[in-house]
Amino acid sequence: MRHTIGRLPLRIRLAGTARPVGRGGPLMEVRDPHSFFRRTCANGLVGFKDSYTAGEWDTTDLVGVLTVLAEHADALVPEALERTRGARRAGESDRHHHTPKAARADAAHELLSLFLDETLTYSCALFRGFPAEHQLLSAAQHRKIDRLLDLAHVGPGTQLLEMGSGRGELAVRAAVRGARVLTVTHSAEQQALAARRVRAAGVGDRVTVLLRDYRRVLGRYDAIVGVETVEAVGAGFWPEYLMMLDRLLAPGGRAALQAVTMPQERTPASRAAGNWAQKYICPAGPLPSAQALEEFTGRFTGLSVTARDAFGAHYAETLRLWRERFTARAAEADALGFDETFRRLWHFCLAHAEAGFRSGLLDVQQLQLTKPAEGVAG
Repeated sequence: MRHTIGRLPLRIRLAGTARPVGRGGPLMEVRDPHSFFRRTCANGLVGFKDSYTAGEWDTTDLVGVLTVLAEHADALVPEALERTRGARRAGESDRHHHTPKAARADAAHELLSLFLDETLTYSCALFRGFPAEHQLLSAAQHRKIDRLLDLAHVGPGTQLLEMGSGRGELAVRAAVRGARVLTVTHSAEQQALAARRVRAAGVGDRVTVLLRDYRRVLGRYDAIVGVETVEAVGAGFWPEYLMMLDRLLAPGGRAALQAVTMPQERTPASRAAGNWAQKYICPAGPLPSAQALEEFTGRFTGLSVTARDAFGAHYAETLRLWRERFTARAAEADALGFDETFRRLWHFCLAHAEAGFRSGLLDVQQLQLTKPAEGVAG
């Protein structure tokens, strides 16, 4: 640890010592060095996170610490040690699987309600400028949605398919434009919430919220939109997902995707550093690169990527606002049963994802995919 930290713009001070080690930058205070080193050396990032959750180390600049580590992810763990950890983790079960599904869904809704804005949108917003303010988050989420609908050319009479209903905000926004919307989700809880919000918005006659796997969707649509859904299908199914878009799009139609991405040139060690963002921001993994999505689109479909825009700094700001809001509502979180240990866990997860975007390890992109009109060569 001394050797590694000594090469980074980071300082670490162990309990019982007067002077920190490092080249400057954010300061980590290690309160319980024995437990901190035991967890971190045994389990890497997972142990590092667990040590923070347990209060064994702390900092006044968590995002700063995690950003430094994300920027130097390649140098943090020797390859042989990472292989050893990976072999052991392959046999471990996910602790979240021990929680009943309904309880997880209820807890997730309560948790998200503590820091999301009134749109209940759990994905990257698009701001006019920085620094962003929480009271502008709802407008920024609408700006993101509107840009996707514009990329898909959604307007009066458009037959729109939304992959992943979320909590219904995009479907409502599209219906207000005059589109007829089919939005699909694999979550019964999301289906119920989205359907309620659609009815409350007065567009129930133009929106159908369907509980269905995306692979079983039928029909042809003028436009398809998916917000941070391609990440969730898993790397082995990216071609299938893109082929599904091709199958469901009518000739001349357009799909607009928003996806969290990772640079293709990153090493496996760097990709591992993004696992917490994958788990808590867009479950599944690994994350695709924009190049991979373009390559698979060209190889497996008749679609063309006709526009692409990256705005990772906006996700960093979105996450900062969520993190600050969650921290400010600690008393309400406690009343809902989210104790201090859990709050530290969630604070770490949001900060870690924010650091990923601030460091450039992660990005978020909007892509427009176009299907040729009938009789037009692709």
